[in-house]
Parts: sequence; C-alpha cells; structure tokens
Amino acid sequence: MTVETKSSNVSGSNQEAEPKQPLDDEENKIPPVKKKTSCCTGLKAFLAALSFSYFSKALSGVIMKSSITQIERRFDLTSSTAGFVDGSFEIGNLLVIAFVSYFGAKLHRPKVIAVGCITMALGCFLSAMPHFFMGYYKYEAASHRASSANSTSINPCSLHQDVNDTALEASRSGCEKEPSSYMWIYILLGNMLRGIGETPVTPLGISYLDDFAKEENVPVYVACLHTIAMFGPMFGFLLGSLCAKLYVDIGFVDPGSITITPQDSRWVGAWWLGFLIAGTTNLLSAIPFCFLPKSLKKPEEANNEKTSWGLFENKGAKRKKLNPENPKRRKWSVMLKDFCTSLKKVLSNRMYFTFLCCSLLQFSSFVGFITYKPKYMEQQYGQSTSKSNFLIGVTSLPPVGIGIFLGGFIMKKYKMGIVAATKFSFTMSFLSYAISFLHFFVGCENYAVAGMTVSYEGAPIPFDENAVFSDCNSHCKCDSNVWDPVCGANGITYVSACLAGCESSVGHGKNTVFNNCRCLEISSSWTGNNTATLGQCPKSEACSMNFIYYTVIQVIGGFCYALGGTPAYMLVFRCVQPQFKALAVGLYTLVMRTLAGVPAPVYFGAVIDKTCLKWGSTSCGQRGACRLYDSIANRYVFLGLAAVLRGPSFLVAIIFYILIKKHFQNKNSKPIENGQEDASVNKEENCKIKQCLPGSPDGEDESSI
Repeated sequence: MTVETKSSNVSGSNQEAEPKQPLDDEENKIPPVKKKTSCCTGLKAFLAALSFSYFSKALSGVIMKSSITQIERRFDLTSSTAGFVDGSFEIGNLLVIAFVSYFGAKLHRPKVIAVGCITMALGCFLSAMPHFFMGYYKYEAASHRASSANSTSINPCSLHQDVNDTALEASRSGCEKEPSSYMWIYILLGNMLRGIGETPVTPLGISYLDDFAKEENVPVYVACLHTIAMFGPMFGFLLGSLCAKLYVDIGFVDPGSITITPQDSRWVGAWWLGFLIAGTTNLLSAIPFCFLPKSLKKPEEANNEKTSWGLFENKGAKRKKLNPENPKRRKWSVMLKDFCTSLKKVLSNRMYFTFLCCSLLQFSSFVGFITYKPKYMEQQYGQSTSKSNFLIGVTSLPPVGIGIFLGGFIMKKYKMGIVAATKFSFTMSFLSYAISFLHFFVGCENYAVAGMTVSYEGAPIPFDENAVFSDCNSHCKCDSNVWDPVCGANGITYVSACLAGCESSVGHGKNTVFNNCRCLEISSSWTGNNTATLGQCPKSEACSMNFIYYTVIQVIGGFCYALGGTPAYMLVFRCVQPQFKALAVGLYTLVMRTLAGVPAPVYFGAVIDKTCLKWGSTSCGQRGACRLYDSIANRYVFLGLAAVLRGPSFLVAIIFYILIKKHFQNKNSKPIENGQEDASVNKEENCKIKQCLPGSPDGEDESSI
C-alpha cells in the first residue's frame, strides 16, 4: 500500500528518472517495477496480520491467566505450583528466543512467524487434553454421599460415625493408582510449547515493521499494534468469565446434583473450553503470514533519514546489504561467532543495560500482580471467578488500550525525541505507582468463619489460635479436614454443617437447609432461627463499596501506566544500532521471561500460600488447594510485594535518564556505537542526520514535554 503511493508520486517524472536509475542507486531511488507490488503483500497487510497474531497470542495467554484458579482447584495444586505452571510459558521462550531473534531476522520472517503461530495452537490443544482423559470432578463435601442418595432428611452429625477404617484405606489405596493427580504436567508442557511458538512474533514482527516503515510512523504502528492486541486480553477475560460460569463437566453431570455455586471456593469451571478456542484462533492467525514477502522496499524517507542514533553505516556496509548472495554463503559457525560478538556489543551498551534492569523490576511486579489479580479479587472482595474475569475484561483493559494508543499519538504529535520520551514514560509510570498505594486502604475484612477467624461466640481470634472444635459440636464426631461450608442465620460461616452442630436437614442439592444447629445458639448476639444454608456467608456492604473504589483506582492507574507504555517500548531499540534491533528486542524479552516471567508467579504464589487459613483435602487424604485465606494478611503481602519490587526501578530510571540526556544532548559528541566512537562522517552528513535524531537538542526544543 505504501509502495503504491510512492510510485504514484514519482510517475510524473518517470521518463526523466529511468535513464538515471543505474547512477542513482546509491540515492535509494524506487524503481518503477515496484508499481506491480500488490497491496496485500505490503506493509499494511503485514501490520494487519501481525495485529491478529498479537490478538491470538494475547487471547491464549489470558485464557491461562483467567483459568489458573480453576486449574489450581481441579488438580489440587498450591498457588506456588500453579504459578510454576503459568511460568512454564516463559521457560519455553527462554529455550529459543535469543537464537530466533538473531537467526530469524536472516530468514523469511513472515514464514517463521507463521510456524510460531501453529506451534502456539498445538500448545493450547495440549493444555486442554487432560480434561478428556480424567474422570469427573469430585469436590470435597461432607454431605455428598447422603445428598447423592436423594435423601430428603439427613443428620450431618451422623455422617462420619459409620465410616470404618477399612473403607477409608480402600478408598485411599484406589486413589493412589489414579494418574489424574499428575495430569497438570500436560498443561505445563502445553504452556511451554505455546511459549516456544510465541517467540518469533514480537522481535521479528517489530523489527520487520521498523525496517520497512517510515521512522515517524513506527510509534503509531506500534501503538496501533498494541491497541488492537488489547482486544485479545479483553476477549480472553470475557471468554474466561463465560467458561468459569459453566461447570467443568458440563453436559455430563446433572446440574441439579451439584451442591456448590460459582461463588464457592471449590467450584471449577470449564477451563478447558477456552484453550480449545484459543488454539483455533492461533491456527487461523498463521495463514496470512504464509503469503507475505520476505522483504519490502523501504520508503525514500526511511532510507535517507532514519532517526535511530546508531544509523551511521558507511557506503561499504550499504553495498554489503544490497548484495543478496553474501548471507547465503556464510556458514553457521561464522553466524554463531557474529551472534556472540553482537550480544557483547548490545550488553556493553550502558543505556540499554540500565533500561533492562529498570524494566526487569517493573515487569516482575506486573507479572506477579496480573497472574493472581483474579484470585485476589475473589478472596479479598468475595467475587466469583467468573465475575472477576468479566470485570477485568470490561473495566481494566479498555483504559489500558486507550492509554497505549494515546501514548503513540502524543509521541508523534509532539515529535518526541528519545529524551522527551524517557521523561514522559517514567513520569507516567511513577504516577501510576503512587496511585497504586490507595489499594491498601480499600480492602475488606476476613470472612467470619467459626473457629478460623472468629470464635463460636463471634469474637475475632488470632491467626494461631484457631480451633474448629467446640462444645457445641463435640457430640458429632466431625471430620475437621473437610471443607463444606454452611452459612448460619447469624451471619457466621461454619466449616461444615457437622461442625455447626446441625442435627437435621430438609431439601436437596443447592436448596438444602440445615436445622437445629447448636453452635448458632452460643452466639452472644443471636436470638433468631438456628438454621444454616450451603455456602459461605457473603461479605458486608462496606466491602462491596470498597470493591467499587478498588475498580476505579485500577482504571486510573492502568490508564496512566499505559500512557507511557508506547514511548517506553520504543526505547528498547532506539538506544542500540539498527542492525542490533531484533537482537535487542529479543534479548529484552529473554531477560524479562527468564528473571521475571518464570520466578515471579512462583514466589508471588508462595507468599500467598503463607496466608492460607484452611487447606482442602483430596480423596487420598493429602493437602489440596487452599479454601480460605486471611484477607488482611493477603492484602498486605500481595500488594506489598508488588510495591517493593517496583519501587527501586525508579532509582534505576533516574540513572537511565541521566545517561540518555548526557549522550543525546551533547552537540559536539560523535555518534557512539555501544560506548565506542564510530567511524567519522563528514560534517554535511552529520548535520543532516542530526536534524532528525531523536533526542537531539533541536528535537527537544520542539517537544512540549
């Protein structure tokens, strides 16, 4: 599309240009033959295909994020183990990204991206596979055996009195032979395979755009790319919300026999369905790249006035680039040696290395927070998994998408240089960081659970003094390991109907009501009916208001952070030489995946596990997923860890800004290649390039930042 426009602009003088074409090759004249280039193979076609691939990879990534709680419950995992499963995506990136970024740039980049999309699809299908090889989901329930017998009246106190040791040992020996407890490994491998497939999309796609687009249009293209990609997370969270609302064994289990609701901590939705849809989308995204060319003709302005500060190649280097035979004759050993040399040059760039450290701290905080954000909303504000995913998709992501687009638009409108972009980006990031501290003041109190957070009389008790047994349930011989909560009419939640001292019940399934619950009688402030219903008691109205405040803070903070996102992203390949752009972006992604993407979900999950008050139990008697958290401790640990990681990044950002300002605002300095002076250029060429150089003094004067 861009090429056709350029051809039409020079058509009027085509007769004069043709005789001089061989002599003007050094001046990068566009030959008339490019008129035949089809618009479907142009830059805009590539941008559209890349946007769809960004959408599909973001969709599959968010499906994993939105399903992590469901997977944790379905396979009885701890939060740290679930975090490791989520981090396996980054492990897949770690295996191949550095080599794909470097060697992939020398191959047919669109086709390499197509192979990556197909690999992502296979990873999604592999992640969904365990559902079709496992039995039906059996959640822990003290009254499950009686309710399944369609009894209209049961005595919860008598449920455990007739269970003998022989039957218990037989059930446990049988469950030890079931392979379902290890099926989560397939999800880990599928997620890792998806990470391998995602590897070429970002570095090769961005470098392809930057190579064949006008310099002034690259920020807008990147902003459009990420804005369109934001529909992936939005659609992903909405799809995750729908899947979480559907029961995991939908179509095979009678809904009337299910005694839990989506608000219950034992509920597992149809997590596998989202992976099937995401895999199909990834497969479709691979098709357009198969028909795109290996390279495009650069616009005339891009050839003469590239604004990357390292674009000071001599004429001999240009002739090498124009010779298509040289790369084919090079051996892999030579390419590997060049790779090590290029890697050393990139890492020795002080500006790039400082930016890498700053981004690492920011990204660690971001990854840990976004991984467990739905879980935090569930346990802190009493929201269901379905509603949490829905609200994230509807309220949090649209402002982020708008902020990313506006960031690129502002960068182009005010013609920001690299110094102005740095200042603007880190200012917005710090503003978002300051706003995030308001989260500490809009939390909720703990669930009132008898024997766990409050005494049976209703008074708060310390974390280390919980005891689920009391005189009111001592005659029932209850199982303390089972989590089958009931909500008393006094507003207190009991671990089970047995531990509530209930002696009878009426109804069936979700409509079961327990009567004559003795433990309700000892509550000092209760004089009503001694009945209880299935499920936990909802949180207070004040908690609902705090949840609204939390949502507003998220919207404002996310918008401010996204506003500086595009300028920050442009810094990755604006502070290195253009021949190292793909390697710089790939190395950046590699470090983020390795040191942030992999460990962050694990140690965030580990600190979350420390706040667990009640662990579930499997049919084998082993510890399952956590059922109840200390909301207050969880709020300070979860938000505090994110703040502690992110805070020091702004100190590193100050160093980065000083380096950028010192280098780009020095009028008399010569172009520097990763800390070393480059070959000298004549004054006329130097002045010509300097006028367009991002961060040059002239460019800074024009900026309003």
